[in-house]
Amino acid sequence: MGLNGKLVASMEVKCGGHLFHDLYQTSSHHVSNISSDKVHHFNIHEGEDLKAGSVIGWKYNHDGKVKVTKQLIEDIDDEKKSIIWKVLEGDTLELYNSFTITASFENNWATWTFVYEKKNEDTPEPITLLSLMIGITKDLENHLHKI
Repeated sequence: MGLNGKLVASMEVKCGGHLFHDLYQTSSHHVSNISSDKVHHFNIHEGEDLKAGSVIGWKYNHDGKVKVTKQLIEDIDDEKKSIIWKVLEGDTLELYNSFTITASFENNWATWTFVYEKKNEDTPEPITLLSLMIGITKDLENHLHKI
């Protein structure tokens, strides 16, 4: 087996994908309020707001442990309703040499794509991390559907 991988999950959401895109692009700090059992904190390390080139950080619960990540927002595409984050630091890079996350929210679909390079053959596929993102998406969906 190779060290490079790509993992994709799509789920239908009750509210338009544009609401998810807008939430992540303009109000990421609210994610920790909406999904507080999974996401504990969000902050901007570099840049004044959420745009390409900004560096952000998350503290989150994964596999029963509190973990952290620092990410570069590589691209935001308002037309395609997508955002690409590159992991710069944190717990994820203990297992992977590189890790990129793409979120796409078109129509009534939320799609999460992970592209990564494992440190070695024994490194697991990031399935539980993808499951976490699906859980967060469900929490956000429930919140946005109530609005």
